[in-house]
Amino acid sequence: MKITALLFALLCSYSAAFAPVSQQRATTSLNVYGAEVDSVGNNIKVKNLLEKVESERLLSKVAASGLLSKAQKAGITLSKLEPLLSLAAENPDILILVEASGPELLAILPSVVDLAPGALPLLGAAVGIPPALISAAGLGALAAAAGAVVTIPDDTVTNVAIQTLAVGLAVPVAGASFIGSALLGKLTK
Repeated sequence: MKITALLFALLCSYSAAFAPVSQQRATTSLNVYGAEVDSVGNNIKVKNLLEKVESERLLSKVAASGLLSKAQKAGITLSKLEPLLSLAAENPDILILVEASGPELLAILPSVVDLAPGALPLLGAAVGIPPALISAAGLGALAAAAGAVVTIPDDTVTNVAIQTLAVGLAVPVAGASFIGSALLGKLTK
């Protein structure tokens, strides 16, 4: 049954190559999206975000949470962040990716500002976790994904969906754990 589905999918994708393509070009005026900059030249979304950070007194909340003191006790200083900035400067591809994702990030940042005050205690606790333990959590997430695929039978659509959900949640957690562990390890050396 599975080989039949694979052959059917290949046949459909092959036949789609011969479908006629519309030569019509869609055009949209840029004014539809509204102004992105104010009269001074400031990006309106960035300006609104910074005003929200100021009105929420986010930096005062960071200072009051003791996050910076905990980071300093863990060995994280601004001088240790400097190599990461130089690494970004040496690899222009990183800056291009950040710049390209700018519009999508701007849409997410107000939500991050809303969630930040509640996340500050968690960040303060996370700074004190040893990088090896974070890596172990990543390995545990990968093991959980593999365990879900192996132990959950794939005899029904629901079980396959559960497997997909388990892997879809565990793999990003593992990746974030490994990246976080590497960064924290580099910063606390």
